[in-house]
Amino acid sequence: MPQTAPTPTRRRKRPALSIRDRNRQRILLAAGEEFAEKGFTAAKTQDIASRAELPKSNVYYYFQSKENLYLRLLENVVDAVLEASALLRECDDPAWALPAHIRARLHIARQWPHAYKVFASEMLHGAPHLPSEWLQRLRAESRRNVECIAAWIDRGLLAPVDPQHLLLSIWAATRTYVDFDWQIAMITGKAQPAADDFEAAAMTITRLVLRGTEPEPAARLRPLPL
Repeated sequence: MPQTAPTPTRRRKRPALSIRDRNRQRILLAAGEEFAEKGFTAAKTQDIASRAELPKSNVYYYFQSKENLYLRLLENVVDAVLEASALLRECDDPAWALPAHIRARLHIARQWPHAYKVFASEMLHGAPHLPSEWLQRLRAESRRNVECIAAWIDRGLLAPVDPQHLLLSIWAATRTYVDFDWQIAMITGKAQPAADDFEAAAMTITRLVLRGTEPEPAARLRPLPL
């Protein structure tokens, strides 16, 4: 029996953040801006504290060191990327799974724009600070998604495109809203993408991907392997 798309659940109202959680969040957001602008080596703990409008001692109290703060920032992005990646396999229907994956990746760009830039820079430089187990998880998740897309193609649910390059194209399209904000500003006239820009991006990328991978009618009739 074909798997149906998961039924959306009603979101519960989140409890108010404690002072500790609010301070940690302020520091992480400030650190994302500082590391994205200056890089790990040039970023200073005092400047991060100033951006967060908190004493420098608070940065050390919550994160102990600049290195640990940098890792916690990257961990937030890695966790979000892994969650977005897993969505691709949550439903055995590419018409649901691909849009869900696209929206989740754009949500990271919207929620953690500076931290996502830091993550991208870290990967471009060979991931010198990422623990090896994190890299292994990211590689394994990517392989699983390529295999998932390949299986959809074999079953005639998608057109016979290259699954690796389809995944890379989705990543490139969604990462544009983080890495190339200057290009977006040139086109939209906005310094930063707004909520409606991300919604338009999700709809446009989804339409291009689904239409571009739509199988021929005959391929849809291919029986499932026994």
